[in-house]
Amino acid sequence: MYHMLQYTIKRILVAIPVLFGVLAVTFFLVRLIPGDPCTAQLGEKATELVCAKFNADKGLDKPIIVQFGVYLRDVFGGDFGTSIRLARPVTQLIAERLPTTVELGVLALLVAMVVGVPLGIIAALRRNSAIDVVTMVGSNVGVSMPIFWLGLMLAYIFALVLKDTPFQLPPSGRLSSGITSVPFYELWGWAPDLKSGTGQLLQFFGNLYFFNSLITFQWEVFGDALRHMILPALALGTIPMAIIARMTRSAMLEVLGRDYVRTARAKGLSDIAVTMRHAFRNALMPVITIVGLQLGTIFGGAVLTETIFNLAGVGRILFDAITTRDYPIIQGFTLAIALGYVVVNLLVDLSYGLLDPRIRY
Repeated sequence: MYHMLQYTIKRILVAIPVLFGVLAVTFFLVRLIPGDPCTAQLGEKATELVCAKFNADKGLDKPIIVQFGVYLRDVFGGDFGTSIRLARPVTQLIAERLPTTVELGVLALLVAMVVGVPLGIIAALRRNSAIDVVTMVGSNVGVSMPIFWLGLMLAYIFALVLKDTPFQLPPSGRLSSGITSVPFYELWGWAPDLKSGTGQLLQFFGNLYFFNSLITFQWEVFGDALRHMILPALALGTIPMAIIARMTRSAMLEVLGRDYVRTARAKGLSDIAVTMRHAFRNALMPVITIVGLQLGTIFGGAVLTETIFNLAGVGRILFDAITTRDYPIIQGFTLAIALGYVVVNLLVDLSYGLLDPRIRY
């Protein structure tokens, strides 16, 4: 236990320079994008005098190194800056927008795992059979499928072709008109200051509709939110699902040829026991690794997916921020996503010790 704690602390310390690198690279790269916030928001006809006042008001007239130093000071103080376009603190926008992307990403990853892992196991057990060929061909198609095309096709089929049938699904939005998710802190009579750090944290969890509706028993909200997330999750989870299926098949084929699997069969154990207790358990490590890596793919695809399905998440606000050169939003949301990615990979590394007792931290 002590060694695992020591390893965890070491990994957290290693993550600090990684996050700093993400912050620095993002800060300088966004300023290399052609154009500037003034002309992007006020138009090409904005005069030099107007732009000079605009840049002075936003602190963009200082040398870039000075701007970076000020931004670092603010970030370490928990302040991600104020949006140039929306004139709102970035931390408030993160509390409002990030929950949508988190729910979409988690649901997409669940879809990818629930479908991809069983398909990979079946394909490995039926190697070179028709189901193996179909699974691998389907995986190749899934990896090659553009998210924007798949999303549009799913919306067309389930919203228009299957309209007025039990299989109809909403093509956009997060909740239906007339249905409202009431945050748990309001239902419980709390009155937090939403501008404070604690208030924004409560707001973040309150905007997780699945979590919020479950702990407050708002079942109508839960069901409606789930229906709205099915199509985006399917579109976003297709590529990770195909990759997970291929990796699971590869890992299972390697394990199924090991001596201990043949010994387990020789002892008369059932096929299910041999597959799950001896083969799949030892094939889990590469599968868990690829699942953690797919988080980056999911967050990257969220930009297109949220735009197609009109979801007010990280993807939409990042897209708008890039087009209007809203530097604080780009920097703040990129850092938040990087932090989530680092946490997930830390959890994946820690899971190795639980999956394989031979590993000692």
